[in-house]
Amino acid sequence: MAGLAAAFGSGAMTNSFAELEHANCIFAIGTNTTVAHPIASMRLMRAKANGAKLIVVDPRRTQIASLAHLHIQHRLGTDVALINGIMHLIYKNGWHNQAFIEARTENFPALVEMIDKFPPARVSEITGVPVAHLQQAAEWYAQSEASAICYVLGITQHSTGTDNVKSLANLAMLCGHIGRPSTGVNPIRGQNNVQGACDMGALPNVLPGYQYITIPENLEKFAKAWNAKLSPSPGLTMFEQIDAILEGKVKGLVVFGANPVTSYPDVNRVEKAMQALEFLLVMDIFPTPTTEFAHLVLPATSFAESDGTFSSSERRVQRVRPAIDPIPGKTNWQTIQELSSRMGYPMNYGSGEDIFNEMASLTPAFGGMTFERLNEKGLCWPCPTPDHPGTQYLHKDRFARGLGAFQSIDYRPPAEGPDAVYPFWLTTGTLFTQYLTGTMTRRCPSLHHENPVVEVEIHPEDAHRLHIQPGEQVKASSRRGSIMVKALVTERVKPGVVFIPLHYAENAANRLTNAALDPVTKTPEYKVCAVSLDRVA
Repeated sequence: MAGLAAAFGSGAMTNSFAELEHANCIFAIGTNTTVAHPIASMRLMRAKANGAKLIVVDPRRTQIASLAHLHIQHRLGTDVALINGIMHLIYKNGWHNQAFIEARTENFPALVEMIDKFPPARVSEITGVPVAHLQQAAEWYAQSEASAICYVLGITQHSTGTDNVKSLANLAMLCGHIGRPSTGVNPIRGQNNVQGACDMGALPNVLPGYQYITIPENLEKFAKAWNAKLSPSPGLTMFEQIDAILEGKVKGLVVFGANPVTSYPDVNRVEKAMQALEFLLVMDIFPTPTTEFAHLVLPATSFAESDGTFSSSERRVQRVRPAIDPIPGKTNWQTIQELSSRMGYPMNYGSGEDIFNEMASLTPAFGGMTFERLNEKGLCWPCPTPDHPGTQYLHKDRFARGLGAFQSIDYRPPAEGPDAVYPFWLTTGTLFTQYLTGTMTRRCPSLHHENPVVEVEIHPEDAHRLHIQPGEQVKASSRRGSIMVKALVTERVKPGVVFIPLHYAENAANRLTNAALDPVTKTPEYKVCAVSLDRVA
């Protein structure tokens, strides 16, 4: 399990996109693929055309769900119970891969003891999923020659996100669907080069290449290369920073290419934090709601002005070349270098290639990569030597830790559920016309025309009970705030569940969402909270 965590605890796919086309079964959970990842979704459609069984697990009936052979529409926040229930059926029917388990894993008895507590009837009661659907999913996934798991934020953006991911790792190891072509556990990244940012150490507890700062040798190596004293204590995650600001522990903040005033949960609280800062610097390519709070705004450069590398979800490092000269006159790395030098730590890089070469010299997984090699084609890490071809899929013969450790994961409900005052479950997500907080896509008139205002998806039964007509204004409220939304009456959601997209700053869905964090990753529970709906006269 720790070996798997090293690969996709950082969000990296164990296998490649091309392999998905040749899978015999795809288990897509918490991923609205055709909307959020339209290019990747083509791989899933090709797999289906090639005869693969497509299982989609999503509380909403999304487009990809409507195209699936089996849509499992479970209750919000019940992923662990669902996966445990599927594993229960696989084990009871003898569909597990005993040879793989004995040769390559440990702690299997503890898993068996846990999943024994999740018989079909109990899982159906918790999740709302018919037993026949559980049985079919278990059979297709376990019995297929090569089954691949795909997941995204619908799995991770929970207070139990780490448990959800570990449960998927358990499922893959139980059936031996890991370490082979067209199998694996494959998180599809949702943002441009977010994988590359993590690869380069833009996380509070690791250095480039996921080298933990708590390991003295790692810290010593980078301290020597950078001629700087480095702290062995992990820093704050971006959501922990909000708490620290409001507690007076953090006085200044640099926000680069992010829009927390729309994208963070409990927006009202985030705004208070931005106002409490003594100094806020924002670097971005467009004005955003966050720049309105800034003491200083510096212009950033886009991908089209950049010379360097991007990493994709499949761990593929690719060259990026500028189409135009930087409009601000400086690239992003030059701006950061100048800031650092003025603050007392001089940097003297001459190019993006200089930075990459230094990183590769200190990071074994990238040790065999150079701009010269990447100019020819992208390479998937690990690529430790100059003659290494890159790694198509991970864990071929062994896990990074040796044996893969099964984790005994019990079901925990979401941090917040409906009650008499807030009787609806709310989940959030994206629309096909918009991207993240809309700071780029909502500037496009044709995209704006498709979805000009924020809408709340509500089931016809609930709309009838509340006397809400399609297109009417509705006030959505949670324990944290209220927004105005337009009613979209649809059967895409089940009764008692509503959906609001996250793109609209003027009525931000994240004014409603809960900042309850996963205890390990500190990821907020964007996907589940309790709300009320009131018709506006």
